[in-house]
Amino acid sequence: MAPDRGSEDHYLLRDDDSSDDNGEDLDYTTSRSIAQEPIGQEPDPDFLAKRSEQPQFTFRALFLGLLIGVLIAFSNTYFGLQTGWISGMAMPSALIGFAYFKGLRALMCRMGETFQRLGWGEGFSEVENVLVQTVAGSVGTMPLGCGFVGVVPALEFLLKPDETPESASTDPDIVSALATAREIGGLQLPLGKLILWALGLCFFGVVFAVPLRKEVIVREKLRFPSGTATALMIGVLHGGEKSGAEGEMEQRQKAKKARSSIDDDEEERLMGDVSPAVVQDSGNNTDSEGDDFNQSKNEDRMKKDWQKQIRLLMYSFGVSGVYTLLTYFIPQLHSLPILGTHLSNVWLWNLNPSPAYVGQGIIMGPATTIHMFIGAVLGWAVLSPLAKSKGWAAGDVGDWNTGSKGWIVWISLAIMLADAIVSLGWLILRPTIWYTRIYAPEIINSIRQHGLQHTVAHFTSSATRGYSPVNLNDPLTTTNTNSTSKSASAGFDDEEDYDAPPHHQIGVKTTLVGLVLTLAFCVFAVQYSFAGIISIGLTLLALLLALLLSIMGVRALGETDLNPVSGISKLTQLIFALVTPTNSKNAVVINLLAGGISEAGALQAGDLLQDLKTGHLLGASPKAQFYGQLIGSGVGAVVSAAVYKLYTNVYKIPGGLFQVPTGFVWIFTARLVTGSGLPSHTPTFAAGAAILWALITALRIYGGSRRQPDGSKGAWWVPYVPGGIAVAVGMYNTPSFTLARTAGGLLMWWWTRWRGREETPMIVLASGLILGEGLVSIVNLGLASGRVWHL
Repeated sequence: MAPDRGSEDHYLLRDDDSSDDNGEDLDYTTSRSIAQEPIGQEPDPDFLAKRSEQPQFTFRALFLGLLIGVLIAFSNTYFGLQTGWISGMAMPSALIGFAYFKGLRALMCRMGETFQRLGWGEGFSEVENVLVQTVAGSVGTMPLGCGFVGVVPALEFLLKPDETPESASTDPDIVSALATAREIGGLQLPLGKLILWALGLCFFGVVFAVPLRKEVIVREKLRFPSGTATALMIGVLHGGEKSGAEGEMEQRQKAKKARSSIDDDEEERLMGDVSPAVVQDSGNNTDSEGDDFNQSKNEDRMKKDWQKQIRLLMYSFGVSGVYTLLTYFIPQLHSLPILGTHLSNVWLWNLNPSPAYVGQGIIMGPATTIHMFIGAVLGWAVLSPLAKSKGWAAGDVGDWNTGSKGWIVWISLAIMLADAIVSLGWLILRPTIWYTRIYAPEIINSIRQHGLQHTVAHFTSSATRGYSPVNLNDPLTTTNTNSTSKSASAGFDDEEDYDAPPHHQIGVKTTLVGLVLTLAFCVFAVQYSFAGIISIGLTLLALLLALLLSIMGVRALGETDLNPVSGISKLTQLIFALVTPTNSKNAVVINLLAGGISEAGALQAGDLLQDLKTGHLLGASPKAQFYGQLIGSGVGAVVSAAVYKLYTNVYKIPGGLFQVPTGFVWIFTARLVTGSGLPSHTPTFAAGAAILWALITALRIYGGSRRQPDGSKGAWWVPYVPGGIAVAVGMYNTPSFTLARTAGGLLMWWWTRWRGREETPMIVLASGLILGEGLVSIVNLGLASGRVWHL
């Protein structure tokens, strides 16, 4: 998912924005590198040093981030149980944080000097806003990170009685849960054990992300498009007049631009008798006049822009909220038979006109939603009728066990596994090829001339160790490997200057101790929550796989803005099928738990690094973000477990509105890789789909690595090649969800491509639609628990 990056020109116009003198606007210090320079511009040491002097970790930013995150967690649990889709909402969180403190200060000004002296809302800076969106995202993503939209529903509601694990534990909760599972299926755990499970999963990925930061953000400078876009938006929102050391830095930058624009005057001075002071004064006067003109113009533009964004967010929130409340009293609105009653009743071709689903489609973009639509057509218009007509799935189409709904899930699983294996395999193979091409000739020559022992000593000495970044844009056609090797290892000390000051970095000791403690706590939490079901050795193996696979996930996120957590979890399930005896009664549950652990690690590491990219570009303290993420993750784990229990106690799971399709994907994968029997003819179709999408994924990778004549990366035809994950999601979700998302994707295409407008308003619109339905669903939850009348 790639949120708005906007137009560069749009952001570059904001470099001279200044705060309003009437006290209505906040007096911010803006980011030179973000508000003035193009997308992805790295901050310089002076900028980072100046920013490090600002308050980095404030309780007001922490509290607001937690509050926003809790609301997002409610929203993500609601949508996750419906479709498996969640959003971190980084950009809306930053927008809400800015609007809150800006509005608070304006309110204090209107209430008089006495209230203004309290200082509420004063000086809310960019680095504080970075903390707000970091904390909010860490809380809001916990429903997925802790498995409450996939693994846990699969364990609690989808396990068959004969899949109930064995345990020698005497824990009363475990004994009671196993006894119930043997009778009716499902491993129902009390809230306390779910909270402990969630807390065990939510920390180790955060700590493991710390050493990865130095490599992927500071050294390799991976883009992390969503993190960069969030930094851009925060830089624009906080546009204000620069002062002090940072203002001097900007003036130096402007002086450079002024000198480049008066080259003719410089040449005239060198050839004649023009005084340097005259030229300098001329440049200064030009800058001054331009600043005065742009200051007034851009100040009004900035104020109107953010006000429009907040207004749009509130309007879309209101529309979505009203619709959501209406659907409680008229639940038929969830399923409109737009293609006729026959296709609706028999083949499940309905439309759920949810504003939130439209918003999700806007954020996903046209390419992803069209690929999902292709999956829906393939699954529900081709394979589903075929399976039913041939008698392979003779039951009702909507039945997960005997109908074609459950039959086509196996095909979607094969597509997901093929996509994950090929994609993750390339993430391992590409740097291997790069390093081999760069260093292999030198190593071979060294062995021939000096012997193996001398070569090993040479390449492991401190003089040759250092930064050697993988050139991910290298087309692998370099011929001068020696010069490339030298350039690859050069400049390490220069790159160090672009990192945060040492007192704002997380120390090695803190990282090592934290990693050991969080891993040990995870082992304890899993062993206590599922006592006697999964061994300590298998838990440690799951953690090891989680750490290794999260490296690939982080790299994919940094390059493509997509964290393949679903592929990582499925790959872990596949590996665990090889180490767990298929005749073990605990095999299915162990497989689910291992996949859940790996998904949690990859999600948490990617989430923090995305936020750390934002903070790096804006000069925020990595240490403040790290502790903010830890606090948010802990709060999110507890909140997500409680919210999950609320929904599962009030609504029937699975059923009606909450089909938990991701839970079925998890349990079907576990059954597939542990050797359970497959429905009739699914092996043939699944194998064919896997081979086909393995080739298609390889084609997408090839196209994505090509360079265009203008220097851009990626062939023009790549968006037209269906992505495996998107197609699979379209197949295992009913068409009612996919159609609304496709409408959102097409709306985004019309706005950005057809009308040529920037994405920002559409992202804000989508965020309001998603938050409106997600939060008002809490009201619907209360109405349902009170058994209030509805149609």
